[in-house]
Amino acid sequence: MASRNRTLRLSPEETETYLARCIRDVLPQDARDVTVCGDSFEVLRNIPEQSVDLCIADPPYNLTKQYGEKIFSRSDANSYRAFTEKWLDLVLPLLKPTASLYVCSDWRSSLIIGPLLAERVRLRSRITWGREKGRGAASNWKNSMEDIWFGTVGDRYTFHLDAVKIRRRVLAAYRENGQPKDWQESGKERYRDTCPSNFWDDITVPFWSMPENTDHPAQKPEKLIAKLILASSSEGDLVLDPFMGSGTVCVTAKKLGRSFIGIEQDPGYCALAQKRLEEAEHSKRIQGFENGVFLERNSGANGRQADHT
Repeated sequence: MASRNRTLRLSPEETETYLARCIRDVLPQDARDVTVCGDSFEVLRNIPEQSVDLCIADPPYNLTKQYGEKIFSRSDANSYRAFTEKWLDLVLPLLKPTASLYVCSDWRSSLIIGPLLAERVRLRSRITWGREKGRGAASNWKNSMEDIWFGTVGDRYTFHLDAVKIRRRVLAAYRENGQPKDWQESGKERYRDTCPSNFWDDITVPFWSMPENTDHPAQKPEKLIAKLILASSSEGDLVLDPFMGSGTVCVTAKKLGRSFIGIEQDPGYCALAQKRLEEAEHSKRIQGFENGVFLERNSGANGRQADHT
């Protein structure tokens, strides 16, 4: 790798070492802060009902894509609907009456996932976030957006608004009686902490110069997941990730003081997750989240320009 490439990779020996720290297949009762190397459709059956405070699910989109040693193949809409119903039927009984559920999707799978969730939970919102990346298309619009569906089990649920406000630079600073109106000043910087909308344009997809980056083909950014965790859980709550991948949900939960259970069938990704969890013991940093504040893309605290490389 180039000297500035921080992508996390493991040698075969390291993979075996970290994989040995994962639970294999069967999850002990009342286990917390664990990753399980196994089939979610089997492992989920061992989690106690109504024990999970927050579930963040990033299932394979209905695309043909290789994940480690296995390939998920695109299927027709009915088959993908059946796949989604199968894992939802296992996850939903595990959620507490006050729990929240987030499900990631692309525009095509969103057409299937949204209606299914509406039948099973109280659907609250559809978050759309800009991926910043995406292949150009000669005869279509470049696909650079993804969705996250937000639902709750009931009408009583956690939502910490102040924890997920975003700090934006103020360009046209309005004053009233000579004082800043709805914005703050720090030296030469002017900024405002704004309520989050369901369109997120401040996310950077992990890439080669970011320490959180791995070779997983669909890795979500820690900043993205941090917003979901901070909004919809409290410290000590249990966060479930039934499609763990390289461990972003578990790692971010650990950094933010939550407990976690992650399930992943690919041994290589499980090992990467364990390595990242070990690193989280020494660094709680989440890129784009400083001193309890979410920042605009490519800015530092109080709105100043920042070098994220």
